[in-house]
Amino acid sequence: MEKIYLHSLGCSKNLVDSENMLGILNEKNYQMVEYADNADYIIINTCSFINDAKEESINAIIEAASIKDKSGAALIVAGCLSQRYGNELMKEIPEIDMLIGTFQYGNIDKIIDEYKINNSHKCYIDMLGETENLPRISLTPKHYAYIKIAEGCNNKCTYCIIPKIRGKYRSRSIEDIIDEARILAKNGVKELIIIAQDTSKYGIDLYNEKKLHEVIRRLSDIQGIEWIRIHYLYPEDFYDDLIDEFKNNKKLVKYFDIPLQHISNSILKKMNRRTNKEEIVLLINKIRTKVKGAVLRTSLITGFPGETEEEHEELKDFLNKFKLDKVGVFKYSREEDTAAYKLSNQIDELTKERRKDELMQIQQSISYKKNRKKIGSIYRVLIDEKEEEDLYVGRTYMDSPEIDGYTFVKTKEKLVIGNYYDVVIKDALEYDLIGELV
Repeated sequence: MEKIYLHSLGCSKNLVDSENMLGILNEKNYQMVEYADNADYIIINTCSFINDAKEESINAIIEAASIKDKSGAALIVAGCLSQRYGNELMKEIPEIDMLIGTFQYGNIDKIIDEYKINNSHKCYIDMLGETENLPRISLTPKHYAYIKIAEGCNNKCTYCIIPKIRGKYRSRSIEDIIDEARILAKNGVKELIIIAQDTSKYGIDLYNEKKLHEVIRRLSDIQGIEWIRIHYLYPEDFYDDLIDEFKNNKKLVKYFDIPLQHISNSILKKMNRRTNKEEIVLLINKIRTKVKGAVLRTSLITGFPGETEEEHEELKDFLNKFKLDKVGVFKYSREEDTAAYKLSNQIDELTKERRKDELMQIQQSISYKKNRKKIGSIYRVLIDEKEEEDLYVGRTYMDSPEIDGYTFVKTKEKLVIGNYYDVVIKDALEYDLIGELV
């Protein structure tokens, strides 16, 4: 039985691609191994969203190439870096045997078969591959999983390379999503995290109307699923049926992940974002008015080309005034082949770093004050892991795995990983909560 080692980098969407590749290869009787030096095939599934991600991916490829030199394994490089720089990678790193883009991960078994026959070193980055009805092997803890409802993006934000890497927006069929979710639930998944580059546009290309609320409704009928969480809801595409679903559906957690990127109208326009400050403020107020317990999360970009100190101050004022629950701040990364790459008035790294620190300091204070107010309250907590004796790590509905805070649960009782428990909050840190079983 031939052995596969896979290293997945980047976002949760890439992680699902990795899980699909492992699922396909598992059905072809390949065995997944924990260490690369034990493998016949080493797969590096790369990211290239920003410079840091590219560097991490390149380092992972080089490390795998050195292992290949000793073990004789075949090296497969997949994902976004492959799609973006495929031919250059093959020239610069001759140890790469197969290079697979973002459209071809569903053909991983056929590509390996071709390599076995022809020993051909090839790029597979041009053709569309199958993305529906794919098997998967979970790389997350058993009790939660990401489910991808669409591929690609049509937004063409000027800082973002994703449309060129992932192609146009392509919704999966509702039936295919439901079929996959049923399998996940049967395998023990209790929390489904819905992802796409832009989840709020789901269905427009396939059904000529927004259908995210219908997908949520269908998913909530699946036995075993207790939490449904949505990521990447773009502000301009919120609609009343979706907000009503948040309000009324008990399985849909009141967690609004809305990437705003900025609040200055002039910066939003330069970013080619399809919203403005006034609409954003109206949406925040609408959500908070209609959905009790709503938690708002966003991501912001600081140091976009031409961003003035006044526009930076405007963003700081916005955070201070609206006090969002969760905020991630990223320094603008100048990416070739994006429209913003050519813009004048690029901001220097020191200024970007200072602005990021100022925004994060504001948010840290907001988060700490919000967490202190939770002391004495009781929350349902999903246990993710055991940290040490008498201490477990879990999450409330307010926290998504990997990106948000945790709830540390002190107890002498033996808790079951993947189960829900009522926890009373006893103390709070800037981003995490500390509690005890009720």
